[in-house]
Amino acid sequence: MARQQFAAQHSQGIQTLLEAEKEAAKIVQQARQYRVQRLKDARTEASREIDEYRSAKEAEFRGFESSHAGTTSNAQTAVDRDTEVKLQAITDAYEANKDEVVKKLLDRVVLVKPELHRNLTKVGGTEAQ
Repeated sequence: MARQQFAAQHSQGIQTLLEAEKEAAKIVQQARQYRVQRLKDARTEASREIDEYRSAKEAEFRGFESSHAGTTSNAQTAVDRDTEVKLQAITDAYEANKDEVVKKLLDRVVLVKPELHRNLTKVGGTEAQ
């Protein structure tokens, strides 16, 4: 009878261990599900924070851009005006001097004065050519 009682206790101990193992498996499964859910929540939260940060920085940039757009436009207008003035000065100088430059060029090409070259030396009273 002691043997039966020992077998019953042994069987009951095994049953208790099996139930404890099932309970532990449930706890591990719940922990895994909790971890997966926390990762998803963290990703969602990070994505939301990134979107908020991006929106704030874009708004800040648009504000900066709009406050400096007038400065850029004014600078461009000033550069364009300065360029026009310089271009007009160059055009005026061209118009004023073109006839004189053409005349000087034609004088150099057309009016040839035959002269001996400066390196030519006189030999014995006669000129060597």
